Amino acid sequence: MYCFAIFGNPISHSKSPLMHNLAFKELGFNGCYNRYRLEEGEKLKETFFALKLKGINITVPHKTHAFHACDVLDSFAQKVGAVNTIVEKEGKLYGYNTDAPGFLKALSEFSEVHSVLFLGAGGTAQSTAVILQEEGYDVTILNRSAGRLEKFAKEGFKTATFETFTPQAYDLVINMTSAGLEDEQLPAPKALLDIVIPSSKACVDVIYGKETPFLKLAKSYHKPTKDGADMLLYQGIIAFEHFTEYHYPFETIKASMQKAFLI
Repeated sequence: MYCFAIFGNPISHSKSPLMHNLAFKELGFNGCYNRYRLEEGEKLKETFFALKLKGINITVPHKTHAFHACDVLDSFAQKVGAVNTIVEKEGKLYGYNTDAPGFLKALSEFSEVHSVLFLGAGGTAQSTAVILQEEGYDVTILNRSAGRLEKFAKEGFKTATFETFTPQAYDLVINMTSAGLEDEQLPAPKALLDIVIPSSKACVDVIYGKETPFLKLAKSYHKPTKDGADMLLYQGIIAFEHFTEYHYPFETIKASMQKAFLI
């Protein structure tokens, strides 16, 4: 049996084990999928081999550590500097990024969207900003500190800290942080959000399975909202394709994984 897992911290909330195990069972693949709370990202590679895994997904805060742990990177993961899917092949770790294409597919339901404001500059923001930019979106990155913004600025993105930010109208405002996952924090000062949310067309949170303070605030302004469930589903399907070497059609995997959101 092939064993897979998701590494992250926190990790108890993750639906990935249910999604993948449902698909393994229904499609007849000899695999199992668990979750592992990884405290130290520097030990990702060591932990992977100690647990005798075939593949993993990686969530916050270890996507950059995952990038550095890989022996081989696909071209997109190499470009964005963040990995969320790893597969072992002949003793080497192959790294991929399925966040970005999954995110793009989830956003496709929003029409007439051109400008996007990201709240946060972590691993998920790195990959999705690049793919949105390539698709013609105008992306601005707002982050608490300036350090993480340097990479974005070099790649031509508009960037700002809370102190330097000049608010304007954005079609989509997206929380890319873990704020609200296990607390009642907002991803940016409320005074700033009270300016950008009312002028937006919709608000999105990458967190799934709960109504975060950010989404509650957006709904108080009567804005359409979307959580991270579809993004999780689509990136999970693409990761599953890597895990199983593309033996199953996308829509077949989707039909099995979707059931995880009904349980």
